[in-house]
Amino acid sequence: MSDSIITVENLSKKYIISHKKQEHYTAMRDVLVNGVKGFGKKLLGKGNKSNTKEDFWALKDINFEIKQGDRVGIIGRNGAGKSTLLKILSRITEPTTGKIHLRGRVASLLEVGTGFHPELTGRENIFLNGAIMGMSKWEIKKKFDEIVEFAEVEKFLDTPVKRYSSGMYVRLAFAVAAHLEPEILIVDEVLAVGDAQFQKKCLGKMEDVGKEGRTVLFVSHNMGAVNQLCNVGLFFKTGTIEFSGDLKTCFNKYIHETATEKVVKLDSKNEKAYIQEISISESKPFYDVIDELEFNIKLQVIFDKIAVCMAVYIRNDFGDVILFTRDIESIDSPIRNKGNYVYSFKIPNKFLSPGHYSLSVDLAELNSDKLQSLSDVISFEVKDHHSVRSKLGLGWFGNNFFFPEWSVK
Repeated sequence: MSDSIITVENLSKKYIISHKKQEHYTAMRDVLVNGVKGFGKKLLGKGNKSNTKEDFWALKDINFEIKQGDRVGIIGRNGAGKSTLLKILSRITEPTTGKIHLRGRVASLLEVGTGFHPELTGRENIFLNGAIMGMSKWEIKKKFDEIVEFAEVEKFLDTPVKRYSSGMYVRLAFAVAAHLEPEILIVDEVLAVGDAQFQKKCLGKMEDVGKEGRTVLFVSHNMGAVNQLCNVGLFFKTGTIEFSGDLKTCFNKYIHETATEKVVKLDSKNEKAYIQEISISESKPFYDVIDELEFNIKLQVIFDKIAVCMAVYIRNDFGDVILFTRDIESIDSPIRNKGNYVYSFKIPNKFLSPGHYSLSVDLAELNSDKLQSLSDVISFEVKDHHSVRSKLGLGWFGNNFFFPEWSVK
């Protein structure tokens, strides 16, 4: 018998996208006239020609196998098809074509708001989820205390989950999914909702699940988290699998693929403040080790007197953080009034060794909730063509460097 716990054959998923001609502001008389025209067209058998439809393939001819006990990191840009795959594997949506073979019970943690009944309490939802997975009441009771302790929601156990904060919801949902002993655990980027301490706790639990011989599928833009947890990678690009296998190779291909974008425009529904754009001042295919790199972050603040702070992470091509900085380390006050701001910082030359790097940014209200989390949003490559090391044919060791002043007497 094959040791593959998940087999996917020729899997595709198609969505129908409707395009409706955008209507501009019209006066009441125009509405009445258009209504009469529309009625006349119906009488003559003429439909509305402004609406068009097109096929969008979120996944196209996907094939792969996952062995029992593998911890699989699924990476790729937004819209690459990662979440669609997880929804199909979780039986939330049907594939258009292809086959999936799953051996064992599946527990999923995808979007906040899925998996629990909002009117039921936390206690009731634990038993409901266990029953859906085919567990007996005795089996659920055996794990109940462990789930509650992990989720840290004991005080709210008999409160309907519709009254939970997003963080509380995710804590309980993850605790249920991870502790009810599924053979396959599927986790999407939803863990980004939780605080850093809980994320670390979840990664540790998923690692334990993998060591017990169960299978984990983990979608994340956080390369450090993927590197810590996973032993196999799947790199998705525009609905297809670009690479599957060794994790370091998977990272390299992902970072190289995104290294050409030097300006990223963003959108957010946050009502306090949000990052609009992140860019590298001088756009190049790659940068030399002797180049100074300047990064610009455009911020829009919605209200007066908002205390905002940013944290920036630079990761290498294996997900390790090799530089971390906060704006409040060098800015006198984080208080901002309504308006647009540009934050800038520089990385000095001869600091980064040759390789691929990515930049992540967290925006938060000081001493409060995170407003925006942007993982690996800008990628860039550093090469060595002009340094003394390259001229002498000397190698580079490590991720970054400090060049002290030397003297000879």
